Amino acid sequence: MKSKNIFTTDKKDTKEKFIKISLFLSATISIFITFGILYAIIFEAIRFFDMQSFWYFITGTQWSTEAAFLEGAGRVEDASGVATAQFGSIPLFAGTFMITFIAMLVAVPIGLFAAIYLSQYASTKTRSIFKPMLEILAGIPTVVYGFFAAITVSPLIVKIANYFGMDASFNNALAPGIVMGIMIIPVISSLSDDVISSVPRSMEEGSLALGMTKAETIKDIILPSALPGIIAAILLGISKALGETMIVVMAAGLRPNLTWNPLEDLTTVTVIIVDALVGDQAFDSALTLSAFALGLVLFFVTLLINIASVYLIKRFKEKYKVSNL
Repeated sequence: MKSKNIFTTDKKDTKEKFIKISLFLSATISIFITFGILYAIIFEAIRFFDMQSFWYFITGTQWSTEAAFLEGAGRVEDASGVATAQFGSIPLFAGTFMITFIAMLVAVPIGLFAAIYLSQYASTKTRSIFKPMLEILAGIPTVVYGFFAAITVSPLIVKIANYFGMDASFNNALAPGIVMGIMIIPVISSLSDDVISSVPRSMEEGSLALGMTKAETIKDIILPSALPGIIAAILLGISKALGETMIVVMAAGLRPNLTWNPLEDLTTVTVIIVDALVGDQAFDSALTLSAFALGLVLFFVTLLINIASVYLIKRFKEKYKVSNL
């Protein structure tokens, strides 16, 4: 009997070690994949910066690559009469951040309010109907959203702008921003709903027992408790918006335009990356290599967002922990 227990214990220890090793390998593979992506980008970006000024790339306000395209396609004689290529990335990142900002203005309030309703006010039957319908939005292909933005939302924005005496381009920034926000709603709503639902029921009941209303309990107890998770959901939505391409291509166009007006046409970093990597230009041309430089900067922008999210989540966790001492 004693030997049998020893055998069983050894078997459990073996399983435990196997699980630990599997988890360690999974984490290690994820880290190596990240470094592999960075490795694939950084050396090609360095080749680009050998051809073009790094400082102008970061601070320049003109993105004009016609000459670089013709040279990369082997048509140097055609490029001789074209102005020198300029690789200033500010218009691209300005367009990216503008469309992302518009998307989050749509997605955050609607997604968060939907999560609060589903987790705090909706009945079980209502929740079982509404939540799957809301999450259907996450399964719609982005090309379908692009058609919706280009064919329905953009013309509607032009009509409304003309009604108020304003000029609006059919390839405006507002349409893809709104539609992208609609696409991100399920991300914020679903994650926020799960986080809000995980707040201990005893905290809500204690708040109500002390005389606070339902709305006050949600505002002062439940949302502060769930805030780290809500912030993580919002930042995940921002990352998704920063990397979106198809909606912008179909509704906003390809014009690098440094403007504050969301009714004008502009483009984003990811769209220019795709545009630079297709076509008949040589791989070692400045235009093609600029895609890697843009990808490298976008990588570090996303990294900074993730670092900021970790800091904010940690800060709010510590603040909430102190407030409950």
